[in-house]
Amino acid sequence: MLRGSLTFGFLPTIFCALAVLGLCAGCTVGPNYKRPSAPTAQKWQVEKPWREAAPQDAVPRTGWWVLFHDNDLQRLEAQMLVANQTLKEALAHFEQARASASLENSALFPTLQVDPTVGRELYSGKRATGSTLPLLGSVTQNSYILPFTVSYEVDLFGKIRRTVEAAQASYQANGADFENVRLVLTAELAADYFTLRQLDTEIVLLDSTVNALQKGLELVQSRHAGGLASGLDVAQEQTLLDTTRTQATLLWQQRKQYEDAIAVLVAKPAPDFHLALRQMSDQPPRIDVALPSDLLERRPDIAEAEREMAVANAEIGVARAAYYPSLVLYGQGGWNAMNIAQLLDVPSSFWAIGANVAEPIFTGGARRAQAHFSQAAYDAAVAKYRNTVLNAFREVQDDITGIEVLEAARRSQARAVAAARRQLDIATSRYVGGLVNYLDVVSAQQTLLTDEQEAAIIWGRRLVTTVLLVKALGGGWDAASMDKLQVKPRLRDAVAP
Repeated sequence: MLRGSLTFGFLPTIFCALAVLGLCAGCTVGPNYKRPSAPTAQKWQVEKPWREAAPQDAVPRTGWWVLFHDNDLQRLEAQMLVANQTLKEALAHFEQARASASLENSALFPTLQVDPTVGRELYSGKRATGSTLPLLGSVTQNSYILPFTVSYEVDLFGKIRRTVEAAQASYQANGADFENVRLVLTAELAADYFTLRQLDTEIVLLDSTVNALQKGLELVQSRHAGGLASGLDVAQEQTLLDTTRTQATLLWQQRKQYEDAIAVLVAKPAPDFHLALRQMSDQPPRIDVALPSDLLERRPDIAEAEREMAVANAEIGVARAAYYPSLVLYGQGGWNAMNIAQLLDVPSSFWAIGANVAEPIFTGGARRAQAHFSQAAYDAAVAKYRNTVLNAFREVQDDITGIEVLEAARRSQARAVAAARRQLDIATSRYVGGLVNYLDVVSAQQTLLTDEQEAAIIWGRRLVTTVLLVKALGGGWDAASMDKLQVKPRLRDAVAP
């Protein structure tokens, strides 16, 4: 270590020299990141009229819910994106990750601090000294110190660079997590909304059936009064009427539960939130699916898992760098005087520069354990990534198959409803003509109601499954957007507070 006098202008010279030395630091230990392979299907199991789409035919990248052409859904999605608290929480974590990346970047630059001190001290007249000369008594002395300290850890083996690399990848992983939360919430809202509309359709259907049964009951009661119908006919129609009313009442409870779930998603108090009753009317849109390999770039959860692998890979380098010595350069300078008027005089200046090299010899196996821990964490991240990819393929294939099955079910159920209507018309005509008893009419009414309810349920499930397919395809998100998530060190950061 060297000591001597220092003018104020010499300190920036040391600062710049240390920065240049840091830029010329040595190698980076640890493996360079390369994305591991993942099992990828060649094509989807699809039947006509499905087809595999070219990438440009996939789901829109923004506002995928516009595909359904439902103004109420679009309004609710817009409200949720602004007010949802889970989304706000995910955004805050994302901003934390950005700040953390900036924090790690700061280690690439030297630090400079000032610690001025002002004091007045009384020295004892009986104090011990190294001289045989007698003391003249106690002494009171002022002290004014204006020191500057600069320090810099030279990244000889890449520990800091690997730490920065890990922080950058973590920032991008948080960005992908935010997009995944956004996708999950928008899909959950759409699924709840279409389920509520399915219940609306069933409620309208049951109310319509109640009105029809009420008229039927009046007819049977009139015929019973005229001696043309038995009391059993009246009881059967009354039973079916009351049972249908009960079903409608219970559906209102289910509807309210979904309405309250939507209220939470759009950050509204449940007692104050209401959606008007409305039947489903639009057909689900057809979603063209891209090649399975495109999923790796279109699902934010896959991107998040991939970035977590990059984090774990960089941390292996951090752990291995602990085996090598660290080098810290430092410099100190400033002024020290008993009289404040003389503080900035040249004879009052002082300085010191030096270097510290540290290399732990025995650590009780701590470094080896940390290296093994980091490697195991990377292996776990690779397994998680591959499992996420496999689960993504499963979700898309399940939803494709589900839509195919539900479309076939819709067609057959439409034929069943039409046949049930004909059956009811025939049974009613034959009953009025005295050819059959009223049990045939009641049976036909029950069959028609059951078939119409099943048709409504299939319609709702098709809409929800379409939403799930859009979600499984990534909602139009593209991993290329993650390239913008960078917190790069800038030269001006060297003088940032």
